[in-house]
Amino acid sequence: MEITWEIVLCLAIAVLVHILVFLFVMAKKPKSIVGRHVVVTGGSKGIGLCLAVECAMKGANVTVIARDEKMLSGAVALMEVIRQRPDQKFQYRSLDIGGDYEKVSQVLGEIEDAFGPIYTLINCAGMAICGVFEEVSVQDVHKLMNVNFFGTYNCTRYVLPKMKKAGEGIIVITASQAAMFGIYGYGPYSCTKYALRAMAETIAMESRQHGVSVTLAMPCDTNTPGFEEEEKSKPRETKIISGGGGLVEPEVMAKAILKDALRGNFTSTLGAESWLITTLGGGLLPWDGFFTNLLHAFVMGPLRLFSYGLHKYFNSVIRKCAREDRAKTGSEVETK
Repeated sequence: MEITWEIVLCLAIAVLVHILVFLFVMAKKPKSIVGRHVVVTGGSKGIGLCLAVECAMKGANVTVIARDEKMLSGAVALMEVIRQRPDQKFQYRSLDIGGDYEKVSQVLGEIEDAFGPIYTLINCAGMAICGVFEEVSVQDVHKLMNVNFFGTYNCTRYVLPKMKKAGEGIIVITASQAAMFGIYGYGPYSCTKYALRAMAETIAMESRQHGVSVTLAMPCDTNTPGFEEEEKSKPRETKIISGGGGLVEPEVMAKAILKDALRGNFTSTLGAESWLITTLGGGLLPWDGFFTNLLHAFVMGPLRLFSYGLHKYFNSVIRKCAREDRAKTGSEVETK
């Protein structure tokens, strides 16, 4: 496929117009979380820790949940340093949120007894195990599902009816760009993130009339301990395909997610590449505003050509790696 300058120009104009409309027409007044209770799962490190810090800086009472008590106590100590109000409160709980729902429900109840009703739930606990689909062990797939899906499900299941009854609340569900389309080497991981995307879309539709907003965060590759661990299991093809976008610092990603959540935006992405992938993969996402949807109607045609080229590139990477592997295997056989 030949990509002409006319196509590139159309894409650039479409992206620019979309950004301008978003900034000047679709911007919403952010909600305040001063004195409100915010719970962040996965809040001991990475994006979760940065989100907890951002909420603390905005005056919220923050509870962080994870497993490692030493890192959790460090997170609380960090928030104490940046305290914004004399009566601001911080606490942590060590909990396996992907385990038994009754246990999760009990601990969340205790958290509310201490700090009051949960106004904002930020689901940020997650992990990645990569590999060709059939090579990822069944045990690892269950682990992925428990941490990524059931961890978010259990916490959201607890707060949702309470938020509906109160007529207010914010829920953030952290998925990934892998929730937009399947990528080589991300099979089971992508399955868990697709599930989170479906959860967010369903809850958003069910809860909007009750005053509860839902934000689906789809971070790109971020410089976190979790990403370092993910790199260890990535196939070579996956590293090449996903390596072109660079790394975002977790503080930058956290600011973007919280900003979108407080403005009530359903999607939260950062960067042009993430915007393109989300726009292409999220045709039925509940995009806010008539003008945004109108622009998508005009933009999707040119972007579809972009997606065609993207898939052609991905497939060429996979074929090249396969040829190199065959050549290496043949060379080893001849040597023997």
